[in-house]
Amino acid sequence: MENMFMRVDEVMRELGVSESYAYKLIRKLNRELAKTGCVTIAGRIDRKFFYEHFYGTQAYEGRK
Repeated sequence: MENMFMRVDEVMRELGVSESYAYKLIRKLNRELAKTGCVTIAGRIDRKFFYEHFYGTQAYEGRK
């Protein structure tokens, strides 16, 4: 089973951004998620929420 959360290194790889920018994005996404009443973990982002936000899907299916 795939991990529920993405860490900064996965976000960096997925988006091709620096570590500091990946942390900035994670903080932004976690603030949005917290507004919905979800509990968040610093430095990690819910995988499903990440893919919904960036790709409009619940899982990465290999964009071409």
